[in-house]
Amino acid sequence: MDNVFFILSKIAWVLLSPASLIIWLMIFATVVLVFNKKRLALAILVPISIVSFALLAYPIGDILIYPLESRFSKPEPMPEQIDGILILGGGEELKPSISWHSSELGKGGDRYVGATLLSKYYPDVPVIFAGGSGLLAFQDSGREGDIATQLLVTMGIDKTRLIIESQSRNTYENLLLIKPELPKLNGHYVLVTSAFHMPRAVGVARRLNISVIPYPVDYRSNVTELRQWDFNLFEHLEVLEPAWREWVGLTVYYLTGKTSDWLSK
Repeated sequence: MDNVFFILSKIAWVLLSPASLIIWLMIFATVVLVFNKKRLALAILVPISIVSFALLAYPIGDILIYPLESRFSKPEPMPEQIDGILILGGGEELKPSISWHSSELGKGGDRYVGATLLSKYYPDVPVIFAGGSGLLAFQDSGREGDIATQLLVTMGIDKTRLIIESQSRNTYENLLLIKPELPKLNGHYVLVTSAFHMPRAVGVARRLNISVIPYPVDYRSNVTELRQWDFNLFEHLEVLEPAWREWVGLTVYYLTGKTSDWLSK
C-alpha cells in the first residue's frame, strides 16, 4: 500500500504542481481553440493569464508558506538533555551528487547545517539521518546514505555518532523506518527539517509515538514588509512550488491517517 501511495503521489504532482497546472491548462485551451471553441478557450486563457501575471509580479508563495514556517520555532532555551538529533533527508542533491561523484547540497542544505550546530551543542548524542530517494524513476541507487554520511562527516561530525537510514522515500517512511533504529524508543529527539515541512513531520512523528522537539531551519519566506512587486518569476516559483506541495501533502496525509493533525502545533 505504501508503494501505491508513493507512486500515486508522484503522478498527482505532475498535474497539481502550479507551474505544470498552468501549462496543462494552456495546452488544453490551445487544443480547444483548434476545434474552434473560442469561448471555452477564452474562459480558460483569461483567468490563467491573470494568475500567471500575479505569479510573475508578486511573491504569492510567501503568503502560502508563511503559516507553515511560523508554526514552530526553535526551542528557547534548548533542552538540557536529549537522546539524539534526527535530521530528515531532502537537503542533498542526489542526481548531481552521482553525476559528479561528489556530495552536493541543495535548497534544503540548512538541514545539514542545523544538525551540525546541534551536534556541537550536544556532543554526546547520536546524529540520526532518515532519507532515501524521493524520485519515482530513480530508486535503488544505493547512494543516499553514502552522500548523507559524507556530508555530515565533512561538516565535522564523527562517523561513529551517525545512524543512517536510506530506504525511505517520503516523510511518513522517514519516520516509520527510522523508528526501530532509534537508540531509545521512548527517548526525546531534536527534529531538524525545513520550517515549511515541520508541521507535517511533527504530525507524523506524533502519529508514530516518536517524541520530537522541533528545530526548524531552511526558511523560504519573507515578512510582509519585505515582499514587493519585483517581477521575478523564478524566485516566486521556488517558494510557491514547495508551499503548495506541502499544503497538498498535509491534507493527503491527514485524510489517509498518516499524521495526527492537519496542521500540527
